[in-house]
Amino acid sequence: MTTYDPSRDGAQMSFDGRMSYGDYLKIDTILNAQTLLTGAHDEMLFIIQHQTSELWMRLALHELDAARAAIAAGEVRAAFKMLSRIARIFEQLNSAWDVLRTMTPSEYTRFRDGLGQSSGFQSWQYRLIEFAVGNRNAAMLRPHAHRPDLLARLEAELARPSLYDEALRHLAREGLPVPAEVLNRDLRAPWVAHEGVQAVWEIVYRAPEQHWEAYELAEKLVDFEDYFRRWRFNHVTTVERVIGFKRGTGGTSGVQYLRRMLEVELFPELWHLRTSL
Repeated sequence: MTTYDPSRDGAQMSFDGRMSYGDYLKIDTILNAQTLLTGAHDEMLFIIQHQTSELWMRLALHELDAARAAIAAGEVRAAFKMLSRIARIFEQLNSAWDVLRTMTPSEYTRFRDGLGQSSGFQSWQYRLIEFAVGNRNAAMLRPHAHRPDLLARLEAELARPSLYDEALRHLAREGLPVPAEVLNRDLRAPWVAHEGVQAVWEIVYRAPEQHWEAYELAEKLVDFEDYFRRWRFNHVTTVERVIGFKRGTGGTSGVQYLRRMLEVELFPELWHLRTSL
């Protein structure tokens, strides 16, 4: 049997002075970013799981920024693709918990002390995602006060309309009766479910053929939150499986704190209207 030589079909085989796959993706930098602080075998799993999650979150933020800009510009259909992609990103993030759950409590204990006070609770990208989609809690700026650059980025996010704000502004531009106090609200304030907003979404859902674009936008938002909620739930069950009810390394109450986060609704009116329809 003759050995196959890809160069006979035109494959590039020489990269001296030329950009290769590894060069383009900075593979050496990525693969050298895992600095183990203990001798525990499972620390590598823990680091890579969190690093890859941060990479997916970076892409989610890229898509969120573009989706908001598209909605603000009236290009809602272009935003649909981005919102669908964000939902699939969180599907990937959900799958990562399945890998981490292969680590047992005794395995985690072998390197947990090496984490110091570091915790996923301090992920500025995760906080930026929450701020971007509308879950705004200014108290969560404090873990980033030691980094003026990150604090400025998070503050800037609080000053701009969230994804949900932009969706409601779009409905108003389309002639739907979004309450003025909602359109002119304090953007830094946490979102509070509003009967007037639910009434607007009910108009859309009761006659989707007349408001198809708004109807599809609503379902894209629900689709995203559905995956986001699953991610939070899987986070809780993974933490409980690995550390039980111990406090988190960052000082939170651990599972109890994460369970509280399960109660947060990003787009409450879109869920509540399902009962009233």
